[in-house]
Amino acid sequence: MQPYELSLAAAADAIRAQELSPVELVGSVLDRIEKVEPRLEAYVTVTAEQARRAAREAEQDVAAGGLRGPLHGIPMGLKDLIDVAGAATTASSRVRADHRAEADSTVAARLTAAGAVLIGKTHTHEFAYGLTTPQTNNAWDTGRVAGGSSGGSAVAVAAGTATFALGTDTGGSIRVPSALNGVVGLKPTYGLVPRHGVTSLSWSLDHVGPITRTVEDAALVLDALAGYDPRDPASLAASAAHHRPGGSTDLTGLRVGVPSNYYFDHVDPEVEATVRRAIDRLESLGARLVDVEIPMTRYIQATQWGLMVPEATAYHERTLRAVPELYQADVRILLEAGELMPAGDYLRAQRSRTLMRQAWARVLDDVDVIAAPTVPATAVKADQNTLTWSDGTVEGVSDAYVRLSAPASITGVPSLSVPVGHDTAGLPIGMQLLGRPLGEPVLLRVGHAYEQTQPAREPATV
Repeated sequence: MQPYELSLAAAADAIRAQELSPVELVGSVLDRIEKVEPRLEAYVTVTAEQARRAAREAEQDVAAGGLRGPLHGIPMGLKDLIDVAGAATTASSRVRADHRAEADSTVAARLTAAGAVLIGKTHTHEFAYGLTTPQTNNAWDTGRVAGGSSGGSAVAVAAGTATFALGTDTGGSIRVPSALNGVVGLKPTYGLVPRHGVTSLSWSLDHVGPITRTVEDAALVLDALAGYDPRDPASLAASAAHHRPGGSTDLTGLRVGVPSNYYFDHVDPEVEATVRRAIDRLESLGARLVDVEIPMTRYIQATQWGLMVPEATAYHERTLRAVPELYQADVRILLEAGELMPAGDYLRAQRSRTLMRQAWARVLDDVDVIAAPTVPATAVKADQNTLTWSDGTVEGVSDAYVRLSAPASITGVPSLSVPVGHDTAGLPIGMQLLGRPLGEPVLLRVGHAYEQTQPAREPATV
C-alpha cells in the first residue's frame, strides 16, 4: 500500500511510531496528484512547494518529540471557499480572479495549529451554488459528475490526492459528492464548526465539515475543527467533545429510525436495496429498527430554496450589479431570480424552518439516529440534466441530488454519509445517518460500527 492510500488514522499512527515521515506522505500525495489530477481536475491550485516545506518542519517536530496530535504532517485539501492567508479564495469563479485572503479562516487556522499540511485548494461549483461541480470529474468514472458543491474535495480524498479535505454544506454539498465518490462526509450540527473566513452561500444554512476515507478519520478532523468562535454569530458555545469512536461494533439498545415516507420515494432500486442492506447490518449489530414518518415533507424543497436564494442574492448584490458577465450562466440566473423573491416568502420559509426543526426534534425523541439514502441515484453522466423515475416523473439532476440531503441542512441536525456499496456500473452508493443536534458522537459510533463489519474499501479506480 502506498502512503497516499492510507487513512488519516493509519497515517497518523505510522507518523507517531516514526515508521512514516510526513515528507514521505506528502511526497506520495503530490506524486499521485501529478499522475491523476489532469484527468480529475479536483484542484484549483496545488501548493506543492509550501506543502513540502511544511512536511519537512513536521518531520523535524516529530523527531524532536513535538508531535501535536493525529493531524500533524497529514496532507489536506481545502475547498476554495475557505480563506488561507496570502492565497486566493477563488470560489471557482472569474469574479474572484484578483482575490487574496488577508487572514486564515478559523478552520484553516485550527488545522494548521494541529499540524495539518495544506496540499491545495479544491474546486467547488461556482460560489458553491450547485450540486455537480462541472469542472471536476468523478473519481470512479471521469465521464460522470463529481457531485457538488464540494466536488473537488470529495474527488481528491477518493483518488488519494488528499488524505482528508474540508467541504461546505448548504443543502447537501458535503454529503452529495461524498456519496457519489465513495468517501465519508460529515455535515456537523449547525454552529458546531465556525465559518469565519469562509465564503458564504446562505448564512442561515451554511456548514463546514470534513470529507475523509473513514468514519474514524472524520471524527479526528472534527475534533480539530469544533469549538466556539465569537466571530461566527451562529457559533455554538458547546464544548468541543472528543468524537473518536471506540472499537466496539455492539449497537445493542440503539434505535435506528427507518423512514416510511420521503427518503425512499423516487430512489433508484439499486440504491434502495443497498441502503436497506446496510440498515439490516445495523440491526444485526444489535440496533432496533423503528419506522418513522418524516414530517412536513411537502415544504422541504420550498423551504430550502426560500431561504437559500434570497440569502445568496444578498451576499452577491454588489458584484452581481457590477460584473454580471463574470458569473457562469446557471449561477447568475439563480442570483438574479433571488432579486424577484418577495420578503414575505423569505419570512414564510424562516417560519417553516422553525416548525420543521420542532417536528424533527419530536421524531428524534423516539429514535437515536435515522438511516436513509444520501442521494437517490449514483453519479450521472456529465451531460445528463434530468432523471426519469419508474412512474414517469422527470426530475432535474440538481433537484434530485439535493432532495434527500436538504432536510438536515434546513433543520441543522448532524448528518453523516457513509459508503455502503456500489451499483452494477461500479459507482458508489451512500447511506446517511441523521441525529439529534450535537449528536455527532452517536452518528460516528454507528457509522464506525457499520464500517468495521465491511471489507476494507478499495480506492477509486481512476
